Amino acid sequence: MSSVKVALIAGSEKTMIDLIKQLKEYTGDEVEVRGYSIDTGIDEPISEGLVIISSQLAKDELVKLGLLDLNTEHIVARRTISYDHLDKVVEIPQNTKVLLVNDVERSSVGVIEHLKSLGLDTLEYIAYYPGCSIDVSDIKIAITPGETDKVPSTIEQVIDIESRIMDFQTITQILNSLQILNQKSGLLSDHYLRKIINIAKRLAQSRNKILELNTHLENVIDDLSQGVLVYDQNGRIIVFNESLKNIISTSQSVIVGKPLKRVINNSDLLEYLLNPGEVNEKIMNLDGIEIVVSKVLTNQGKAVLTSFKKLKAAIDETDRMKREFISRGLYAKYTLDDIIGSSQAIEKVKGITEKLGKSELTMLIEGESGTGKELFASAIHNVSRRHNGPFLAVNFSALPDDLIESELFGYEEGAFTGAKKGGKVGLFEQADGGTIFLDEIGDTSLKLQARLLRVLQEKEIMRVGGTNIKSIDVRVVAATNKDLHEMVNRNEFREDLYYRLKMGYLKLPPLRDRKSDIPEILRYFAETEMVRSIVIEDDVINELKTYDWLGNVRELRNTFSYMLAVSDGKAITLDSIPDRSFFKAGSISAENRIFASAIHEVTDENLLILRAIKTINERHERCGREKISELTEGTMFEMSPGQIRNRLDKLEKRGLVLKKKGKHGTILTKDGLRILMANGDQ
Repeated sequence: MSSVKVALIAGSEKTMIDLIKQLKEYTGDEVEVRGYSIDTGIDEPISEGLVIISSQLAKDELVKLGLLDLNTEHIVARRTISYDHLDKVVEIPQNTKVLLVNDVERSSVGVIEHLKSLGLDTLEYIAYYPGCSIDVSDIKIAITPGETDKVPSTIEQVIDIESRIMDFQTITQILNSLQILNQKSGLLSDHYLRKIINIAKRLAQSRNKILELNTHLENVIDDLSQGVLVYDQNGRIIVFNESLKNIISTSQSVIVGKPLKRVINNSDLLEYLLNPGEVNEKIMNLDGIEIVVSKVLTNQGKAVLTSFKKLKAAIDETDRMKREFISRGLYAKYTLDDIIGSSQAIEKVKGITEKLGKSELTMLIEGESGTGKELFASAIHNVSRRHNGPFLAVNFSALPDDLIESELFGYEEGAFTGAKKGGKVGLFEQADGGTIFLDEIGDTSLKLQARLLRVLQEKEIMRVGGTNIKSIDVRVVAATNKDLHEMVNRNEFREDLYYRLKMGYLKLPPLRDRKSDIPEILRYFAETEMVRSIVIEDDVINELKTYDWLGNVRELRNTFSYMLAVSDGKAITLDSIPDRSFFKAGSISAENRIFASAIHEVTDENLLILRAIKTINERHERCGREKISELTEGTMFEMSPGQIRNRLDKLEKRGLVLKKKGKHGTILTKDGLRILMANGDQ
């Protein structure tokens, strides 16, 4: 190695590493470069042959600390943006608000000025740095020179243009000081020329891709069965497809670019289209045909997208989709009417549920076990504009982490041992256009939390083992019986995910805080059990109101099932109430264990397995994992034989199934049958 020595000093360690890497592209091994970072500390003044300092700011800091001998030959680098990532900035629409994130204000402003000097001056840049007080709630994109950890968590798209590099003039000055400029001049010019050619190629490719996509999009829009109209805020037409020409019976060949008033003759339709305050879907009569017209604002309110569909076709399509979702089990079973109770506590939560449900906010439901979190999630879906779309639920406490990941995101063929041929569509893709309910979100790992955060931020997913990113339109409703805020404090739950989920929030009241609802809930249970005529004595209700109900409504339901089973069928009396130990946590008798413990933990997936075992047992066939797996096919809880095996082990430990050798295979225990009876199976 040469005896020529260079010291390179930067503020941060990352900048130091990036600049050394750049310098080595020109000097190779002929020069020994030692790096120093002010952030990580410098023990003594630098006394190398040549000192390169990353910025004037860094030099000022070195002088202030007494770590730079001004008599030593030194060069303060002029820095520029790396051309390698500028095409990403060019693609941002004009006048878009973007954060320019850097470590300090001066650096942020400097990068903004540099981008503008390069001609990238059509964006509304806002300098952002740690400690500044700027409202970023309406900003979706951030640009940063390698400081991604300083980007606010609310930002949806981050463009990392990486650390600023030394410019052509600085590199020339360094090579000249090292007396190797003449031998490196060719390399220097070739290197910069290659960078310019590469960015030109990428910009050209992006432009060609956009033109290709536009052509394809025009063909797709023209082939749609429904009419599509897009116009700008001045009422000038941007898109007008072939189906719409047929719907409004126009013979004009050139429509794009014309004002709406020169194309649309129906005064009611024109008034609806040009009224910015009218955003509700409308049914209109156009030349004797009833048409459903809807519109949404796009491009930050600068354009309006409208769709036209014949009323009968719209009704038929909605009914068809709803029937399909129901047949596949992808529907929300409950509405607000199924939330029983008229106490002030429950009425307040129902009111909030209706208001938030109509929004598009991501929702977090917190409540103790048994308070009805899935019921509320279902009700949220049914009051939303997505009520005709699918509703899927997944319980994080019921599946191991790696299995949850493949269930949520799907997987490609060959992604792992046992992966299905052709791969599998994940729950997020199946829920497109609808709602996905993530139950017991507090039980998920930090790794999976990171993937969920990306889904919420980017509205995109990637299958396990895949390379293609898929855009999705899914509303997320999450629920937990844990204190997520406390988990955040213990670093067990991501803070950014917590606040992203908590955009809409419901806190469900425990049953002990609304005991006045107990009589009404019991009457509802009697109706669902088809025993409306049974009398529940007042003494029974008064006694039940004295309990704490740690298992909440679910425990009350189990208690009712118990009392119904031991009553004479005409009246439920004090003698029907289980022993006090039935209600004490940790003191449940063996006889009542099924109602007070196991039933609280049984998930919908396990109920599906228990029902499958019961069906196979009744056929007098041998019950194995493969047959159970077959009966789950086509349901929202489809499981492989391997997944079935894990669940059977847990169900056997709970005493709900018995795995026998021989011709019978797995059978239900008495407790397993009682579980099914308690859930309405006969």
